[in-house]
Amino acid sequence: MSTVSVLILTRNEEKHIRDCIESCLPIANEVIVIDDGSTDQTVAIAEELGAKVVQHALAQDWAQQRMFAISQATCDWILFVDADERISSELAQEIRYVIDTGVKQSFTIQRENVFHHNRATHGVLRPDRVLRLMPRDGVTVTGAVHETIDSIYPEKLLQGSMYHYTYDTWEQYFNKFNSYTTVAAEAYRTSNKSVFFVKDILIRPLWAFLKMYLLQGGFLDGKMGWVLSVNHYFYTMMKYVKLYHLYKSNGEL
Repeated sequence: MSTVSVLILTRNEEKHIRDCIESCLPIANEVIVIDDGSTDQTVAIAEELGAKVVQHALAQDWAQQRMFAISQATCDWILFVDADERISSELAQEIRYVIDTGVKQSFTIQRENVFHHNRATHGVLRPDRVLRLMPRDGVTVTGAVHETIDSIYPEKLLQGSMYHYTYDTWEQYFNKFNSYTTVAAEAYRTSNKSVFFVKDILIRPLWAFLKMYLLQGGFLDGKMGWVLSVNHYFYTMMKYVKLYHLYKSNGEL
């Protein structure tokens, strides 16, 4: 029978970690938590539930953190789950079935987003598909913020759902907003990405809003769809504002 390592990255996730791990226990042969110096009860709760906790600094690089997690796994398969995600019982049964077939494939999972206890069905938080389950060998992860997971094995979509409890409060939302736009700007700067005021700070955010609100159907989510689409406008703009000022502060603009 094939074995599964569930890999979870954490930092101060005491509100989520118990439900996350418990949703994974039906399929996990081991649960490994890679913790970035939590100061709350995250580690204690994870260890209480039988997880192995390894301390490792995120250093604003999600890709290297996921690669480190893979290096700690000992099972045949790995399943990445974020602390604010939950594996449905249907998905757990499906995962156990597909890995026990012995066929080496990688699997994408449909993730349904829940925001303020409301499922978002369009726009920014519409359901998406994420590659999370695969044999341990031949996995690469790239990208500092919105990292990309790749496997050498062909991909197939699972039918069961994963639930993503995105944000509990607006304060949490904007804290992450600020952190992610800073990290994105720094990553762009490292890769020498160009930035132009008119194209990237005036036009690009407008296109981001229109894409989410109209093309991706954000308007169908009513007031929340409008708010999230406007926030996506500012998220896009702030990445490039921060990049612009990184160049300007170094005398490069």
